Amino acid sequence: MTRRFIIRHRAERDIQSALDWYESREPGLGDDFLDAVQNKLELIRNFPESCPVIYRDVRRAVVSRFPYVVFYVVGPARVSVLAVLHHSRNPNLWPRR
Repeated sequence: MTRRFIIRHRAERDIQSALDWYESREPGLGDDFLDAVQNKLELIRNFPESCPVIYRDVRRAVVSRFPYVVFYVVGPARVSVLAVLHHSRNPNLWPRR
């Protein structure tokens, strides 16, 4: 059975916000960030259990080249991406999201 892959609206906003920030610093860097995030999301989609559980059932995947992490949960029918946050953000913030 194939699980549904869902990116929550807050996670989409996280990605867009970071992409805009990187692009404002250097043209093309936002695209590089988006490529790195998309590669990580594809890895999560194909191998959802490959990343460690860090809090209850929430898993963390580190984005290559950029200081961002993807927080997600794996259920029997779906994989849900909850947030994409800078690694220096307070980890106590994301469970409330």
